[in-house]
Amino acid sequence: MEKVRWGILSTAKIGVNRVIPAMQKGKYCRVNAIASRQLNNAQDVAKELGIARAYGTYEELIEDPDIDAIYNPLPNHLHVSWAIKALKAGKHVLLEKPIGLSSVEGQEMVDESKKRPHLKVMEAFMYRHHPQWQKAYQLITEGKIGELRLVHSIFSYFNVNPDDIRNKAEIGGGGLMDIGCYNVSLSRFIFGREPNRVCGVMEIDPQFKTDRIVSAILDFGCGTSLFTCSTQLSRYQRVNIFGTEGRVELENINYPVDEDSRLWLQKDNDITELLMPKCDHYEIQSDLFSLSIIKDTEVFTPIEDAIANMKVLEAIVQSATSNTWVSLESL
Repeated sequence: MEKVRWGILSTAKIGVNRVIPAMQKGKYCRVNAIASRQLNNAQDVAKELGIARAYGTYEELIEDPDIDAIYNPLPNHLHVSWAIKALKAGKHVLLEKPIGLSSVEGQEMVDESKKRPHLKVMEAFMYRHHPQWQKAYQLITEGKIGELRLVHSIFSYFNVNPDDIRNKAEIGGGGLMDIGCYNVSLSRFIFGREPNRVCGVMEIDPQFKTDRIVSAILDFGCGTSLFTCSTQLSRYQRVNIFGTEGRVELENINYPVDEDSRLWLQKDNDITELLMPKCDHYEIQSDLFSLSIIKDTEVFTPIEDAIANMKVLEAIVQSATSNTWVSLESL
């Protein structure tokens, strides 16, 4: 196998605008088919992006013998069910974050994947593949900022479109599931462990019934993460990582693929800017996942990480609801 033959479930914007073009640039990927519940939508996208086959049902795509792997960017409530169907059909699965609506639901998919250890499955947190995040992780693990003590991050945008799936509570909408999952994931990634307990506050939109502003504290024992995410604040991203001897600042969480990226390393009053040329972390993610299929090696991030991330999200909601700290050990 020189290239993995991919099928895309749905014409979701993230797939059409970002992931499919990235896969088509990849060394180890070939996009063979796309499916939509409306055949004309699939056909339009297939024509636009030069995809050979278009299907009017997800089932047809999953059963296609010329497809090796499925990319699943469906709404959150459809992640697990269609991932399981794809696994049962013998397909590898890359599914968008978050893994599902709950850790229990996500575990059902993980259990199904364990019955088929030859199949690869991974949550698509593409940010971890970006060279700037890899550089930040390297600086911290090499002790360039001393002992890690604090991660502070903000991720926000403004969206009050009632037709947007991110504003539909019944299918897993809201800021915490859409972008707060990044704040939690990056905190766990940088600390290299799970938080002991969390404390969260949440503001609910009166019309959508989704969380529109969430702030949380994650206590890692050896340090703390503080973050805010929002679907109704001005667009902004920033991460500051503090140690006993220095600081790393990242300009973005999810870096634009068409812009150079920057991070800063500060020690005392000296600040060094580290500039990297633009790159497509969706392409890197797709190629690495495809290469793990070709070589039958471990994926970049084990699917169990997705369950761990979801448990923290659930603990934040529980904390905000109960107005108390919530221990992760109790869940």
